[in-house]
Amino acid sequence: MSAAEAMRQEVERAVAVLRAGGVILYPTDTVWGLGCDATNAEAVAKIYELKRSADKKSMLVLCASADMVVRYVNRAPGIAFEVMELATEPLTLILPGAAGVAANLVPEEGTLGVRVPDHAFCSSMLRAFGRPVVSTSVNISGEPAALSLAEAPRELVEGADFVVNPRFEGRPTRKPSSIVAFTEDGAVNVIRK
Repeated sequence: MSAAEAMRQEVERAVAVLRAGGVILYPTDTVWGLGCDATNAEAVAKIYELKRSADKKSMLVLCASADMVVRYVNRAPGIAFEVMELATEPLTLILPGAAGVAANLVPEEGTLGVRVPDHAFCSSMLRAFGRPVVSTSVNISGEPAALSLAEAPRELVEGADFVVNPRFEGRPTRKPSSIVAFTEDGAVNVIRK
């Protein structure tokens, strides 16, 4: 079986689990993430339960493209998309006007953290799924994030409905993305470099 065929099959498995409301453990361009369908409140609740957390500020979503981002945030300033396009390193944008995602994913201020990953497996999965996927660090709340699958806490590996084969990890940065928050009027706040 070719590498492309193997990836296609792994993407299909991950997408089937996401569509069924399951939780996946998967590689990104930064670190491994725990994810689910960002529009499914029950699936989002499963991740909070697995992580022993209810911190809505720590869960972002991955989108296949800027076009997908605009379907889920309706008050983002244009400058945010320019910054997204110019970014040379993984960058998460905190944008105003979260819409169409699970309510238990959105903090009181109504924002949504979004990122478009530069990662073969993630990009294929997001395009095939057609909706944003939650991406949160693989850790129990308050503990350090796992930078690789080998560091993932056993209970999270066992609690996930599907663990993507590490052969699709690619070349991650092994550090969390930078985070920049935008207000509706275009003001910028760097949260993490």
